[in-house]
Amino acid sequence: MADEVVQGALAGVTADLSLISLFLQAHIVVKLVMIGLMAASIWSWAIIIDKSLLYARTKRQMDRFEKVFWSGQSLEELYQTLSGRPNHAMAALFVAAMREWKRSFEGHARSFAGLPTRIEKVLDVTLAREVDRLEKRLLFLASVGSAAPFVGLFGTVWGIMNSFQGIAASKNTSLAVVAPGIAEALFATAIGLLAAIPAVVAYNKLASIASQHALRLEGFADEFSAILSRLMDERG
Repeated sequence: MADEVVQGALAGVTADLSLISLFLQAHIVVKLVMIGLMAASIWSWAIIIDKSLLYARTKRQMDRFEKVFWSGQSLEELYQTLSGRPNHAMAALFVAAMREWKRSFEGHARSFAGLPTRIEKVLDVTLAREVDRLEKRLLFLASVGSAAPFVGLFGTVWGIMNSFQGIAASKNTSLAVVAPGIAEALFATAIGLLAAIPAVVAYNKLASIASQHALRLEGFADEFSAILSRLMDERG
């Protein structure tokens, strides 16, 4: 008879420990924590996928652009091709510098006074804007990676406190009473870790790729600035 009672209690615990039951039975504060963490995790994965595709596409576009740029095609022809709508960061740098270069010839005034400085500033501003676009929303991944475990821990602490209050009120410390409350509390920490771990790993990887792209863009800006400087010396 005693064995049947124990088995019945264990069966009740098993039924109550399903993930859906843990969420539905959780305290409202713990539910809000879980919902917030799940929303952060979903948004993190959306950013991870979006940035992965963006970086892969940007690399292919820069590879193609550099191949054309160093192929011997005239700068004027390349500018006419890209000036309407530069579709990637390196093309944006090229178009911005060429636009400033061509302005020095407007009104038939072939004046190079101050042009190197203006081109440098244009390249710096464009580079900063393009790098910012590449790094946009990465900070959210870092924030989720650092904060999610602590938010989950807050939900766990709150859930355990609520569970202890229920135990004190019922004056029953059996497994059937204790286990669901503790499990729902720990579930919040588990969700926090599930949100944080991919965010941290992805942030480190994506930040590294963004840094590589930024260095590549900076190198191109320096090379193109040097090319225009030589052209100014030849025409001056």
